[in-house]
Amino acid sequence: MVVVFDIGNVLLRWNPRNLFRRVFADEDAMEAFLATACAMDWIIETDRARSFQPALDARIAAYPQYAGELRLFDERWIETLGGPIHENVALLGRLRNRGDKLYSITNFCNEKFEIARGQYPFLDWFDGIIVSGREGLVKPDRRIFELFLKRFDLPAQKVLFIDDSERNVVAARAVGMQAIHFVDGVDLGAELHACGALR
Repeated sequence: MVVVFDIGNVLLRWNPRNLFRRVFADEDAMEAFLATACAMDWIIETDRARSFQPALDARIAAYPQYAGELRLFDERWIETLGGPIHENVALLGRLRNRGDKLYSITNFCNEKFEIARGQYPFLDWFDGIIVSGREGLVKPDRRIFELFLKRFDLPAQKVLFIDDSERNVVAARAVGMQAIHFVDGVDLGAELHACGALR
């Protein structure tokens, strides 16, 4: 069984609120911003990009009243990260130490992924990785999973994919992968044992 990890909220905590609680004095004002100018549908589109700037410029043009806050999302992006999910990084390390090949499929603007790599050495542990911003494809698009399988010459039925998004888990299963939906409270080690991926 080949184990394939998502990164955000599987190995590394991410939430724009980690940054914007330091920016907005009022929680409701922050949530209004996150529901409009900095909504998840736009953030996912930035994950399709190698460079953040064009997407940022277009968003500022659409929401000029939030120009300053949107620029902070770029300039202080590292503050959206909440640190490693240590128990899952430890599992990644166990797989690595026993000689398993490690893979990832992650939605990440390429520029921001390189920033994260500079902060978190475990992001260099993968033998193969698909970064959405390098490919111009984002999960749950079926094509990103098909690209992964083709590039690393892996049969879908031998792949176990872990992601925090139910949509992405459904999409992985649709191409024939096994998948674990990881959310807070899930014991990923127990799930990997149950699937036969960790002994």
